[in-house]
Amino acid sequence: MSSSSESVPALFTPFQIGDIAVSNRVFMAPLTRNRATHGNDAPNALNVEYYRQRAGAGLIITEATQISQQGQGYVWTPGMYTAEQVEGWKEVTDAVHQAGGKIVAQLWHVGRISHVSLQPGGQAPVAPSAIPAKGKTYIESGFADVSPPRALRLDELPGIVADYVKAAENAKAAGFDGIEIHAANGYLLDQFLRDGTNTREDAYGGSIENRVRLTLEVVDAVTKVFGKGRVGIRISPVTPANDASDSNPQPLFNHLVAKLDEAGIAFIHVVEGATGGPRDILPFDYDALRKAFKGAYIANNGYDRAMAIDAVASGRADAVAFGKLFIANPDLVERLRVDAALNAPEPSLFYGGDEKGYTDYPALADKAA
Repeated sequence: MSSSSESVPALFTPFQIGDIAVSNRVFMAPLTRNRATHGNDAPNALNVEYYRQRAGAGLIITEATQISQQGQGYVWTPGMYTAEQVEGWKEVTDAVHQAGGKIVAQLWHVGRISHVSLQPGGQAPVAPSAIPAKGKTYIESGFADVSPPRALRLDELPGIVADYVKAAENAKAAGFDGIEIHAANGYLLDQFLRDGTNTREDAYGGSIENRVRLTLEVVDAVTKVFGKGRVGIRISPVTPANDASDSNPQPLFNHLVAKLDEAGIAFIHVVEGATGGPRDILPFDYDALRKAFKGAYIANNGYDRAMAIDAVASGRADAVAFGKLFIANPDLVERLRVDAALNAPEPSLFYGGDEKGYTDYPALADKAA
């Protein structure tokens, strides 16, 4: 006769991620949905309900949230830099906590993946180097080509770090359990990491040590706000998202993760493969990152129930973050636990709009009723 601990897959058991105690290892990945309040980019009642419905996740990682207006790359994404935005987020964290969940804010600067219509004073987006991205963004009139960026001056970089600190302070004021630094998917910190987007010749470009410098400065600065045990980071070593590229990602990310381990943060959240696409787009040894980091390893991208159960049972990951499945299944943890059928997401309703395709996906309990 097996004990109860053997009969319940580890995926569904409690875990301590840094200083955050979670009830299970099924995490909600950050998902841009473009439903913040038009005009002030503050979370609203619809967003509160969306996150409350998904509070069964072991940990919710919010949609990417810009640290400043300069950090915004898409219309109607939420911010973390005004009093109205902090108040809106406080409603979200209160609802999630009342429902028994845990939630961290993903802090975001898009860098060159933006459009002049979203930038302060209609200025050019900023980047490590003035290299335009081949890619689209989402503005009021729909999808549009990103605008050519200008290179950040050396004397501007402390201001970028300060914006992350201010956003971390705001996230703390809003009641978040922690923060995740967005250093993935071809946005600003990822642009600094990669030699395909960073051709600087100063202390922030060239060698791997220089290219990881800004990311590590941000990590160091925000851990002073939240404490190391409540800070994590998202990375995507081989994704081509937003025209991201590096000539040799393995040594780059091995070095970065070793430095993150020294920093003592709570978790690394790793997009394995192409974001939202094939897991095997390029060869990469994710186990090397896992072994180099003493904190928690959150795996992401293309996982199904069996893969997630195996990843946690084998110790290859401490938790698995699901994206699209959480869009369509507010009670995803329960559905995976009992191996129930899953709702299919409707991609045409991912970005912008109202409750349709956002808060109207049924839970199992609704169907039973």
